[in-house]
Amino acid sequence: MEQEQIFQVIVGMTIVTYLPRLLPAWFLSTRTLPPAVQIWLRYVPISVIGAMLLPSLLLQEGSLQFNTDNLYLLGSIPTIAVAVISRSLFLTVLAGILFVTGLGLLFP
Repeated sequence: MEQEQIFQVIVGMTIVTYLPRLLPAWFLSTRTLPPAVQIWLRYVPISVIGAMLLPSLLLQEGSLQFNTDNLYLLGSIPTIAVAVISRSLFLTVLAGILFVTGLGLLFP
């Protein structure tokens, strides 16, 4: 690829990536959303995170694993408790790292 083509690809990917993010924010910045929509939108980030994490917690080697060998699933239980109690993203991520690492060291 030539330098000009690489630059065009980068510009195109930038537009395709940021346009869907900027247009709604720009369009909605001057409007007030109904309270029901605002409440509903608060649940979108946690829903997306849950949808991304659930397969990695439950699936190992292509099948569902609900046993004690699944360290990620075991580590998620106290991590969820830390998240509910602290309501801090930093503490939750730190707890998850520590719990899964600790379980990995205890049960190699």
